[in-house]
Amino acid sequence: MKRIKQTILFVFVLCCIACNGDKHEDADASKGNINEISIVINDVLWNGEVGDSLRKKLAAPVDGLTQEEPLFTLNQLHDKTFDGSLKKGRNIIVIDKAANNDFEFKRNSFCAPQNVFTITGKSIDEILELINMHSDEIIRTIKQTEIKENQERHIKAGLVSEEKFRKQYNISIKIPSSYNYALQNKEFLWLKKDIPSGNANILVYKVPYDVIEGNKTIVNNIIRMRDSIGRKYIHGQEQGTFMVTEEAYSPYIFMTSFNDKPSFETRGNWEMENDFMNGPFLNYAIRDDKHNCYLIIEGFIYSPSAPKRDLIIELESIIKSVKFL
Repeated sequence: MKRIKQTILFVFVLCCIACNGDKHEDADASKGNINEISIVINDVLWNGEVGDSLRKKLAAPVDGLTQEEPLFTLNQLHDKTFDGSLKKGRNIIVIDKAANNDFEFKRNSFCAPQNVFTITGKSIDEILELINMHSDEIIRTIKQTEIKENQERHIKAGLVSEEKFRKQYNISIKIPSSYNYALQNKEFLWLKKDIPSGNANILVYKVPYDVIEGNKTIVNNIIRMRDSIGRKYIHGQEQGTFMVTEEAYSPYIFMTSFNDKPSFETRGNWEMENDFMNGPFLNYAIRDDKHNCYLIIEGFIYSPSAPKRDLIIELESIIKSVKFL
């Protein structure tokens, strides 16, 4: 009987520890919407040149969107109110005058994941100089955090089976289960998620090297490739309608690296030929030397009456979850 009582007590203690651990983990989790920054700053600085500089850098228009939307949503907080739940924000920037000029970056100061940037200067000019010097680093760090946060949320919500992607393209990819197949064959996969104002889409296919690296410029090759895929697979409700790259807005193209593979990132707008539908797209052409091709992964959105910034980040998060097997 004594041994039984000891066993029961041991199990009870373990349960208490486990429950407390869960509560602690929840308490330590950061809060906030995707692409949101809390800026701890007084009214004088916020309403003057310092605030203008922060808005110019951190709330600049997102590339590739026809409707102007800010890179991040900025929320001003006062130091006196910056306490409790407000310290659980995922991205925090503290700006103040001080005896020293300093830039400091800390991860997970009050919760996780979290970025806390502190900028102090002896004068407004010196604060402005530090903002200008470190704004690219701040933007890059926050973008990486938001993409990872999106990916974690997708995993928690449940994912589409990766079996088709493994068999056809030798990749794994984390796509939320809210996406369903709109079209699938041996050459092309198209997944779509319906949203109140339209839909979000993921396309996966591959092309030979010369489709991307032909005699024409890379951007023209990518436009030609996209338009041929749109004509073949992405049709509107009316006969003779199909997706093409919108000519009125020149796409942004960047040479980058994707999991150590050379790739081209293209952002622009699509439109439906012979129709009025349009929206933004994000296209990655990833050179896969193991299989002698370019893997093309594209996300595009149709959402005429709603903001698109966070949907584009969602699509980017999905695409950047790709791993080559």
